[in-house]
Amino acid sequence: MSGKDMLWQDDNWCFACGDDNPRGLHMDFRRDGEWYVCDFKPERFHQGWMGIVHGGILSTLLDETMNDILSRDGRPVATAELTMRFKRPAKTGIPLRIRARVTRERPPLYEAEGDITDAEGRVVATGSAKMIEVKSDI
Repeated sequence: MSGKDMLWQDDNWCFACGDDNPRGLHMDFRRDGEWYVCDFKPERFHQGWMGIVHGGILSTLLDETMNDILSRDGRPVATAELTMRFKRPAKTGIPLRIRARVTRERPPLYEAEGDITDAEGRVVATGSAKMIEVKSDI
């Protein structure tokens, strides 16, 4: 199998959701109405500034949730554009809830939005994404 053929295969090592990646985030998703939801507890090794979750980790959490809602429905996508708005610091050790929903479908282009809230329900970040459906022959 050529590298081209392997481009879009899942080997369960995704940094965000892969169960086999020992350094991954091990995100686990569930449906809640129109929303796709993941609960995640960031630890100290996810920090940027002391006690504060790194913005790149927050971006990854929301990006993966927006992507996964489509990919798990049989529409594998890659993020083409990601917009994040950080509202307040997320503290390490405090559980987060990540939610996403699809807002527009025009195959092969899809759009989604989502948010991240802390254990008290306060919005930590919001975001949106444009995603493009991937083909195995790319």
